[in-house]
Amino acid sequence: MFKVEAFGSKSLNWWRTMKDQIDMDPPYQRHGRLWSITDKAFLIDSILNGYDIPKIYIADFTFSKSKLNRKRLNYAIIDGKQRFEAIFDFYDGNITLDDNFVYLDNSSLSLKSLSYQDLRKNHPIIADKFDSYNLSVMHVITDDEKRIEELFIRLNRSKPLTGAEIRNAMRGPIPGIIRELVKHEIFNSCIKFPTLRGDDKNAATKILMFEYSDGPKETKRKNLDDFVKKVRSQDKGTLELATRRVIDSFERMCEIFLPRDKLLNSAGLFPVYYWFVRSIKPQKDLLVREFLVNFKQRRKQLKKTENYPKTGGGVLNEFELLNRSTNDEKSHIRRVEILLDEFNKYIDRIKT
Repeated sequence: MFKVEAFGSKSLNWWRTMKDQIDMDPPYQRHGRLWSITDKAFLIDSILNGYDIPKIYIADFTFSKSKLNRKRLNYAIIDGKQRFEAIFDFYDGNITLDDNFVYLDNSSLSLKSLSYQDLRKNHPIIADKFDSYNLSVMHVITDDEKRIEELFIRLNRSKPLTGAEIRNAMRGPIPGIIRELVKHEIFNSCIKFPTLRGDDKNAATKILMFEYSDGPKETKRKNLDDFVKKVRSQDKGTLELATRRVIDSFERMCEIFLPRDKLLNSAGLFPVYYWFVRSIKPQKDLLVREFLVNFKQRRKQLKKTENYPKTGGGVLNEFELLNRSTNDEKSHIRRVEILLDEFNKYIDRIKT
């Protein structure tokens, strides 16, 4: 069964009362909190000034018990998460009207920077107008997660979704594994690169593909998409072993790197560091961070020189040139080779 129908007319205030019955983070959803404060204030501006806003799509579980209703809530957001969050943030006092807000029905009123609570106290009629605004909501009735995932992709096809966000909604076993991997401490505590647009999922997918393929591979968007699409449940054994190796190496990395480590501020370099760590013996882990700090300092000094980087200028120059093609297979392999060679030289220098 798959039905998409207009939800009965409901006000913002009604949706506010149902806030705790909406699953805002179903598996196919991208990260929340992507909108800036200005974006959110602009949506509130549109509502108060009577402009139409795009439809919101929700999975409706009130019609029957569904295996998709993992959190046992009435609804799950499919498309419109940022709009709901902006509305709820305004109600909760987390955002205010913009400094340049103009109420078009009465431009003489000064409502700039007011919160919902300010409106309720000093301009109750305008607060009532906000409360009674009817959202255009479509509810989706189905027990087929694939249809919901497909709907999410179709609704967002014209929007600037990242590759990681699209892959997160694809079918097969990989998206679920990636969602679990990015919960690991290495992503929650150690990395310093941003994750709002799925850079953590992107990095985890690359690393899982390395393990599944038993070595670094090309990691352009098409390569990652094909990996997610082609690996199916019949590859369960190989996939489980690859996932186990990823987790084991993540555990090692958590012992090596510091919380919000500046060494891990590049999503493009993270998979290279991963395969470097995986390629050395655990007994040498205590020296890894010390070496990488030294290596980074040498690279930093190199950048201060003239004609940087240049072909034929040594391994540091080569490493920097390779860093310009972070998704090429040869770049992955050669950067790991350079790190391993330089690491062995570093150990030899310490011994002497």
